[in-house]
Amino acid sequence: MAKTIFEKHSPGRKGYTLPKNDIDLTLSDCIPQKYQRQQNLKMPEVSELDVMRHFIELSNMNHCIEKGFYPLGSCTMKYNPKLHETLVRNCGFMNIHPMQSPDTVQGALEIMYELQKDLAEISGFAAVSLQPVAGAQGEFTGLKIIQAYHQHKGNTHKNKIIMPDSAHGTNPASATLVGYETIQIKSDSKGRVDLAALKELVDDSVAGFMLTNPNTLGLFETQFKEIAEIIHQVDGLMYLDGANLNALLGIVKPGQIGFDVMHFNLHKTFTTPHGGGGPGSGPVGVTSELAEYLPYPLVNKDNERYILDDSIQETSIGKVHSYYGNFGVYVRAYIYIKMLGEEGLKRVSQNAIINANYLLAKLKEHYFVPYPSYCMHEFVASGKWQKEKYEVKTLDIAKRLLDKGFHAPTVYFPLIVPEALMIEPTETESLETLDNFIKAMLEIAEESEKDPDKVRTAPLKTPVKRVDDVKAARELDVKFDW
Repeated sequence: MAKTIFEKHSPGRKGYTLPKNDIDLTLSDCIPQKYQRQQNLKMPEVSELDVMRHFIELSNMNHCIEKGFYPLGSCTMKYNPKLHETLVRNCGFMNIHPMQSPDTVQGALEIMYELQKDLAEISGFAAVSLQPVAGAQGEFTGLKIIQAYHQHKGNTHKNKIIMPDSAHGTNPASATLVGYETIQIKSDSKGRVDLAALKELVDDSVAGFMLTNPNTLGLFETQFKEIAEIIHQVDGLMYLDGANLNALLGIVKPGQIGFDVMHFNLHKTFTTPHGGGGPGSGPVGVTSELAEYLPYPLVNKDNERYILDDSIQETSIGKVHSYYGNFGVYVRAYIYIKMLGEEGLKRVSQNAIINANYLLAKLKEHYFVPYPSYCMHEFVASGKWQKEKYEVKTLDIAKRLLDKGFHAPTVYFPLIVPEALMIEPTETESLETLDNFIKAMLEIAEESEKDPDKVRTAPLKTPVKRVDDVKAARELDVKFDW
């Protein structure tokens, strides 16, 4: 373990020089006494070099997409072009304030307007709101729109949202938060929605169906038309969890195949580094019938002037976030879409699908794959064989991958696959990288048989060895005293 910055403290050492104070004000003139700190803030005293070396050391311990392959299924840890980072840090973007007059931020509004249009074109929906700032908040927003639709029609008896047992965990959470009862439907033997069970479940109380397509097993839900017909027959609405749009770009337009609402994850599908919890962006697209319920304001164009349009205020579900969302993520997504264009975006999905199927084909003889058919941009394997034969769990396999220079895949999700290993290579990894990952996975399969203790005690080469999960959960003392 590295020392903390506090342990590197040396009294009297400094890494800064402040200009001479030429302002004739005291602290008490600016901040009332009751809000002032009563004791001096204890900060580590370190030199500039100490600080730089400390954080460089920490950053080198961390695995990131710049250091190695990051096959985290369902999270789409995509390459984030550095050109995007350079452009988004332009002072013209960084220094604007949401309270500025629209007349002074016409360029920013143009980007938002164009992004709304591009997302509508890509998805096939009539209108898009950029406001939600996370995928889960996009789900919440989409479900509130479904709720507003039913309230407007007097459908007060509709209180249920159906979703498959392969759904992302945020789906039932979002439905519950909006006030709906969540009804789970089991997947069939092929990993798709069980249509017969769906027909038995659906009645007039169903407000909608939340579907992820491709689903979290990495499979395309081929029965989406039948599902939509069943739901629409009772005036329910179809919600698409757009988290896996990475597999559909330029190939499928959800708004044209029966879906009524969907959210995008700009930070996944259209690049933004989102490891560590943000920032995100979860715009929502809807059919023309639902456009009046979107969060306001939308960005529209009045002749040659871009405006913040709140004309749907009376019917809208209201604002779901302060101001207009995460603008920096918009800029990255806008650049990504404009640079790639229609054909480029299609190639993104095609390459992501090819890469995933290449890994699947190479690994399925060595790891149990419950649904081995052609996959989309990700697939789910399992450590079931290794656990049953050698008492090596999926968690052990994931830890051993760290020793071999790879970030672990998503493990133990989706919940319907025991010992799940959810692998997503994305579209940007080279054949050499994929082959190296395959080699590592095959080595781990062999180690599980011949030297299982090595796998069970991994990682052996990382700065921090396997942590005590129970202790971490039970002893929540995370405060550092010095």
